[in-house]
Amino acid sequence: MVTNDYVTIASGKMEDEFIKRHHKHDVKEHQCSSSLVKHIKAPVPLWCLYDQVWSLVRRFDQPQKYKPFVSRCVVQGDLQIGSVREVNVKSGLPATTSTERLELLDDEEHIFSMKIVGGDHRLKNYSSTVTVHPEVIDGRPGTLVIESFVVDVPDGNTKDETCYFVEALIKCNLKSLADVSERLAVQDRTEPIDRM
Repeated sequence: MVTNDYVTIASGKMEDEFIKRHHKHDVKEHQCSSSLVKHIKAPVPLWCLYDQVWSLVRRFDQPQKYKPFVSRCVVQGDLQIGSVREVNVKSGLPATTSTERLELLDDEEHIFSMKIVGGDHRLKNYSSTVTVHPEVIDGRPGTLVIESFVVDVPDGNTKDETCYFVEALIKCNLKSLADVSERLAVQDRTEPIDRM
């Protein structure tokens, strides 16, 4: 299933290619998986390093920059693959902490992957991959963000219920990422791209 702005859609050819290439998960019988797509009206790289979509996504040490449910993050390690972060979750969710390991961080291909390895929540064997791709939206530089996940279905839940819950969290995060990035892009006043 691929979703875009809260509506399940038949994904476009470009999205399909990126999902096939970067979002493969080995889904077991007791797990569910999904891919979500978000188009952001802000370029992948803006002029200032910290004002771009990718620089927000790649900050393993500061997910609270755009993830509204994160109140605090402490990293153990040097922000390389294998580093672990302890995330405190804001009240209102059925969780208090999440221990997460950085699995992949590719600045050239714009790929970020993490796995939950502990914490106080129901997301067991959760892993996700986020990819960031340049695109043109309304004649201006934009960004296609794809986030996919795989997770165990908890006892007492169905695959649909589990996917719905995780997708709701991811949609909220992607909307926040778009809001933050687009606000920064307006400040940057990126010029339109000439069409050929």
